[in-house]
Amino acid sequence: MTDNESGQRNPGKSSSSANYRTTLNESARLLRANRPVEAIAVLEPLHEDLPNDPDIAINLGGALILQRKWSKAVRILKRAVDASPDNVLLWTNLAAAYLGRLETSGPKHQANAVRAYEKALWLDPSAANVHYHLGLIYKQQGNLSRASALFQRALEINPNDRDAQFWMDKLSAQLVERARDRKSDESRRARPSTDSRDESSK
Repeated sequence: MTDNESGQRNPGKSSSSANYRTTLNESARLLRANRPVEAIAVLEPLHEDLPNDPDIAINLGGALILQRKWSKAVRILKRAVDASPDNVLLWTNLAAAYLGRLETSGPKHQANAVRAYEKALWLDPSAANVHYHLGLIYKQQGNLSRASALFQRALEINPNDRDAQFWMDKLSAQLVERARDRKSDESRRARPSTDSRDESSK
């Protein structure tokens, strides 16, 4: 290879790398501006060339989630996570795609999301927002003790997390009320009924 040939090839490689970085930055800007449709249009050609690239998949998956295109987001993120299983952000985005809208998600969707979130925590126990989102799932399922513990952990990681603080306070009050109701029920069951006292006095 001549020096001239080498000089001709390297700029092409540099140009490709610059285009990759520019596209990623532009997609991130569009996502921050809540313009997922435009972000998808920018990212899809790049994703066709690099379908396993984790950064592209994270941004494209995030844009699809904002568009509520859950199944397509799962397909893209699952492929990327299979190629990069140690990427925490891929797992958290995959969990969000599995879950969809929490209020309408079924048990299977929630179970898949929990597994993906737990994988993210296994890789990084202080992963941002993961404890909080797991707490929301357990709250939705009625497991208030587990949810409360997860919100507490979210607050330990980020004491300024006002959403976690809100749910922590609300669930603490509900757990106290549940304990009071349970104690009241036990007390009623332990007390002999009027009928049994009347029978014994006859």
